[in-house]
Amino acid sequence: MEPKWLEWAKQLQSIAQAGLTYSKDIYDLERFELIRKISIDILSQHTDVDQEMIKHLFANETGYATPKVDIRGVVFKDHKILMVKENTDGGWSLPGGWGDIGLSPSEVVVKEVKEESGFDVKAVKLIAILDKKYHPHPPSPYHVYKIFILCEIIGGQAKKGIETSAVDFFAEDELPQISNERITESQIQLAFKHLYHPQEPVTFD
Repeated sequence: MEPKWLEWAKQLQSIAQAGLTYSKDIYDLERFELIRKISIDILSQHTDVDQEMIKHLFANETGYATPKVDIRGVVFKDHKILMVKENTDGGWSLPGGWGDIGLSPSEVVVKEVKEESGFDVKAVKLIAILDKKYHPHPPSPYHVYKIFILCEIIGGQAKKGIETSAVDFFAEDELPQISNERITESQIQLAFKHLYHPQEPVTFD
């Protein structure tokens, strides 16, 4: 579970964003701007990120606040799972990234797997939709839904991408150092569960 201060900061940000979008009264707009500033101050006090960066990353959206969507490709070969090494932290993750406007989840996962690993795949099955805050990731300013899609290799070859420095397949009992910001060991175990039990229903929350 995420820390309470982070939950409060995100709730304040959501309230402020909605208020700034729909309110017309000038005094209410000032109040919602103050609420947004408080949410930024909370994050600034509990992280090493300065306020301007937090404002740019966390408090710059408009409209009704909704979760961001992170889409990950689950690809197996010879009972090993495809993973890519992230340039940012040196940890290994499942290929994937933020959902793109104009693309469906299956289109995003095909694109991301190609860009990060070099393999051409087709999306086969949705295996999980998880709320990031209920899993052992580091604290994040965003409320994130993680979508895991089982894919099948149809071509290509292992090739690192702009954001990745290595590509490899790993057995369940021989996993590398994981990029916990993006993926957790329990989520990889969940992926293997769907490999061993194809009739397993979609996992959610």
